[in-house]
Amino acid sequence: MKLVCSTAAVALLSGAPVRAQSTDTATPAALADTPAEPAIVVTGMRASLERAQAVKQKSTSVVEALAAEDIGKLPQSSVADSLGRLSGLAGERRAGRMSGISVRGFREDFVGTTMNGRELIGIGDNRGVEYDLYPSEIIDSAVVYKTPSADLSAMGVGGTVDLRTIHPLEHKRTLVANGTLEKNAMKSKNPDFKDSGYRLALSFSDKFADDTIGVALTAATTSSPTQDQYFSVWGYDKGAITSGPDAGKYAPAGIDISSRSRVLKRNTLAGVIEFKPSDVFHATFDALYIDFSDRGISRGFIEALPIAADGSTVISSNATAITSARTTGFNSVLRTDPLDKRGKLKTFGGNLKYEPSQDFHVMLDVSHSESTKRDTRAESYSGLGRAGLTTQGPNNLRTYSYSGNGLTFSNNSQSFNDYDVVRLAGPQSWGGSLSPISQLNQSAVIGASGQPIGFAQAQDGFVNTGIFDENLNALRFEVQKDFEDSLVTHLNIGVRWSDHKKSKANEGYFLTAQTYPLDGAIPESARRGTADVNWAGLGNVVAYDALALINSNFYTRYSAAELEPDRMGDTYVIREKVWQPFVKADFEHQFAGARMFGNVGVQGVITRQRGSGYNSVVGANQFVIATPITDGANYSRVLPSLNLNFDFGGGQTLRFAASKVISRPRIDYLNPGSSVKFRNNVANVTNPDPSLGPWVSTSGNAELRPYEANQLDLSYEYYFAADGFVSLAGFYKDLVNWNVATTTIRDFTQFYIPGYHQAVSSDGSTIYTPATFKGLNTTYRGGLKGQVKGVELQFSLPLRQLTPALDGLGLVGGAAYTDGALDDGSAVPGLSKYVYKLTGYFEKSGFSARVSLNKRTGYLSEDRGGSNTISPVNRAGETLVDAQIGYDFKNTGIEYLKGLRISLQGQNLTNQKDVYTDSASGLVTRVETFGRNVLLNLTYSFF
Repeated sequence: MKLVCSTAAVALLSGAPVRAQSTDTATPAALADTPAEPAIVVTGMRASLERAQAVKQKSTSVVEALAAEDIGKLPQSSVADSLGRLSGLAGERRAGRMSGISVRGFREDFVGTTMNGRELIGIGDNRGVEYDLYPSEIIDSAVVYKTPSADLSAMGVGGTVDLRTIHPLEHKRTLVANGTLEKNAMKSKNPDFKDSGYRLALSFSDKFADDTIGVALTAATTSSPTQDQYFSVWGYDKGAITSGPDAGKYAPAGIDISSRSRVLKRNTLAGVIEFKPSDVFHATFDALYIDFSDRGISRGFIEALPIAADGSTVISSNATAITSARTTGFNSVLRTDPLDKRGKLKTFGGNLKYEPSQDFHVMLDVSHSESTKRDTRAESYSGLGRAGLTTQGPNNLRTYSYSGNGLTFSNNSQSFNDYDVVRLAGPQSWGGSLSPISQLNQSAVIGASGQPIGFAQAQDGFVNTGIFDENLNALRFEVQKDFEDSLVTHLNIGVRWSDHKKSKANEGYFLTAQTYPLDGAIPESARRGTADVNWAGLGNVVAYDALALINSNFYTRYSAAELEPDRMGDTYVIREKVWQPFVKADFEHQFAGARMFGNVGVQGVITRQRGSGYNSVVGANQFVIATPITDGANYSRVLPSLNLNFDFGGGQTLRFAASKVISRPRIDYLNPGSSVKFRNNVANVTNPDPSLGPWVSTSGNAELRPYEANQLDLSYEYYFAADGFVSLAGFYKDLVNWNVATTTIRDFTQFYIPGYHQAVSSDGSTIYTPATFKGLNTTYRGGLKGQVKGVELQFSLPLRQLTPALDGLGLVGGAAYTDGALDDGSAVPGLSKYVYKLTGYFEKSGFSARVSLNKRTGYLSEDRGGSNTISPVNRAGETLVDAQIGYDFKNTGIEYLKGLRISLQGQNLTNQKDVYTDSASGLVTRVETFGRNVLLNLTYSFF
C-alpha cells in the first residue's frame, strides 16, 4: 500500500483507518489490544488529512505519521519517498532514487528503525536502513518518534522510525491490483539498457472463522530504470602551475566522466496471520521476504588532466581557479564498469498477548531477521593500446572549460568510437601491486622503453566486491498493569534481549586479459554498439559487455586480498549482545483546567560488543601479511525520558519532552583491524605533500561507546479544523559523546620496500620513487561534543476555511531551521540548515491534482570510495518538484469501473541535479544528472 504523509507535503490518506493504538507512543507490540475503529467509508484529501491529523493530536510524543492510502493512489515506489516528505525529515537521493532519510539533521545511521516495534536491519553498508528497499505496498502505517518513550526497541540520536504492516483483523476484506508504467525522460545513453520500467502489486486481506483469524498477503515486483550523466573530478591541485600569473590556482587533477544506466529489480512477499479466539488471547505472526538486484553499466573516461607547469596552456582563469585550459596529453583510459548489487532480506516475527484480567496484560515477542548483500563494481579498461607497447596510440589532448555543472570538453585529439582502433587492454601502468606475480614477468615482448612489458602494464581491469551478511535475533517480554481513577493510567515493565551480528568481506581481483603482454580487439560477441558521452563533449565510445567478459575466461584474476593490505584490513565481523530493561508509566490528570497527559520512564542499555578483523601490511615478499585481531568493550547506559502534554481545549496543545538518547557506534568504525596502503600511480608517488602522497593507513576502534545526546523539546499545536492545524516546535540536542574519524601525519619509512613501493610511467620508460615517506593515518575516537538546535513550523490549511468557493483546494507545508556542529567545527552528517516543504492540492468529484516542492540546503553525507570503503562527501542543496493528476471512477455509475483509479505522476520536473563540492576550494567535484521521470498508475479494487 502506498504511504502518505500526515503533516507535510503530499499528505494523503484515504485507505484503512489508523488504529487508535497507533496514535500513542506505544509500539505495535504494546500489550493491550485496542478495538479496531469502525470502518469509515471515505475518499479524498479531506478525510485523509482528518485521520492523519488525529494521529498527531492524540499522541503523547512529538511524532509524524504515515498511513496506507487507498492502494496505489499516489504511486511512489518505496517508503523512502513518503518519509522524506514529512516535517522535520529530509530525503537523500542516491543513484537517482530517494533512499536515505535525515531526522532533525541526523542521517539514517543515527536514526533507530523498527518494523512492528522490532529493531530492523537493512542491506546497507552500515547501521542505516536503505528505505528504498521497502515497497510501499507492504506498509500499513509508520510513525516517526521525534521524542522517545522508554519502551522503544531502537532509539537514535535523531529519532526513531517505526514501520508497521497490516493487521487484517482490523481491516475490511480487500483485493487490490496495482500496475505502474515508468519512463525516464532522459533516454538511455547505453545501447544495452532501457529507459522504461514497471511495477506490479497484488494485495489481499480477509477474515475467517467468525472473524477470529485474519490473513493479509502482498506480492510486488518492480523493474525501475535510472539514467545518470556522471561527472566527477579527482580533486583540485594548487601545485599544478608553479610559475606565471596563474601559479597556485586550483586546477582539476583528473576526471571520471561516464554515462550510466541502471535498473533496480525487486521482488517482495509479505504476509500476516492473526488469531484471536477470545478477548484474552491474541497471536500475530508476520513474515517479509525481499529479493533485489541493482544492475547497471558505466561507460566513459578516467584520466589525468596535466597542464603546463608555467601556465602556458591556460586559456582562462579567475582569482582562485583555472576555468579553461588545454591539456598537455594523457593516454585516455576508456572505462566500462559493470555494476551488480544483489541482496536478500528475510524477517520473521511472532507476538503473543495474554490478558488474564481486564487490567493486566502479558506479552511475548520473538523475531529473527537476516540479510545478505553482494555489491560488485567492476572495471574493464580499453583505449589506444596496452601501456608501454610500441603500437600504443598517442596521448589524447583535450580542452576543458569549468562551470557550475562541472567540466565540458572540446577539441579532443583522439576518438574512441571505432572498434578497429580501440584495444582491450590497460592504457596506463597501474599494475604496481602485481609485482609479486611471477607469471607476469616475460621477455618476449619488448616495450617502447626498451624493457620487457611487465607487471606494471598488466592491469586490464579490476573487480571490487563487498559482501555483507547480517542477522538479528530478539526477544521481548513485557507486562502491563492498568489503573482506574489514578494519576498513573498504565504501568509497563519489560525487558528486551538481542543478539546482532554483521560482517563484511572486502574482496577484489586484478584482471589481466588473455592477450597479455600484447593487446587485442574487443571480441565480436561482446560488442553492443556505441555509448553516448556527447553531453560532456567526449563523443561516442565503443560499448561492450564487460561483465560477460569478466565472468568468462577472457581475464585472469589475481586476488587483491593477497596483494593489497586494505582488503583484509577492511574485512571484519562485529557482534553485539544487548539487554534493555525498561519501565514506563502513562499518566493523565486534570491540572489547572487543562488535561495533562503523557508518560515517564527509564530504559537501561547493557551492551557487550566484540569485533574481529585483521592487521594487514605488505611483507618483504610483496604479499600481504594479515594478522587476526579481536577487541571490544562492555558498557551500560541509563536513558530516562519524559513526555508531558497539556490539552487546553479549543484545539490547543502544549508539549514538553526531555530525554537522553543514544545511537550505537557505526559498524565500520568498530572494525579493530588496520592496513597500510601504497598508492602506486605517478601523481601520488611524485607528490611531496603527505596529504596527496602515496602513503595511507587506517585503523578501527572496537572500544568505541555510543553516540549520546541529552535533548529538550517544546511545541505548540493549534487545531482549528478537523483537517486544519498549525504547529511550532523547538528542540535542543546536547551531544555529549560523538565518534569521529581523526587524521594525523605518520612516518611510513618502516614499511618501505625498494623496488616495490614505486610508480612506472605509462610507456614503462621511467620509474618514480616516493617523493615523501610521510602520509595520512585515519583512526576513530569518541569524546567529541557538540550541539544541534532547531525550529519547525508546519501547517495544513483547507482553503474552504476562507470561503466555500475554494472547497477541495488546500495547502500543506512546513519549514525547518536546524543549526549545529561538533566542537571541532565539523558538520553533523545529514544536517541541512533549511528544509522547506509545500504541497498545493485539489480534489473534488473524482478529479485530483497536486504539486509538491521539497527543498533542502547543503549537507555532509557519505559515498562509496576506493577499495569498497566509505568516504565523506559535501552535497549541495537541492529542490525537487513533483506533480500528479488523477481520476477515481468510483462515483461514475459505471459498475465495472467503480474500482478503478488512474493517475499520472511527474517526478523531478525541474531536472534537479545532484551536486557535490570541495570543502577547501568550494569548486564542484561531482555532478549527477538523472532527468525527469513519468509514472502512469492504474489501480483496481475488486472488493
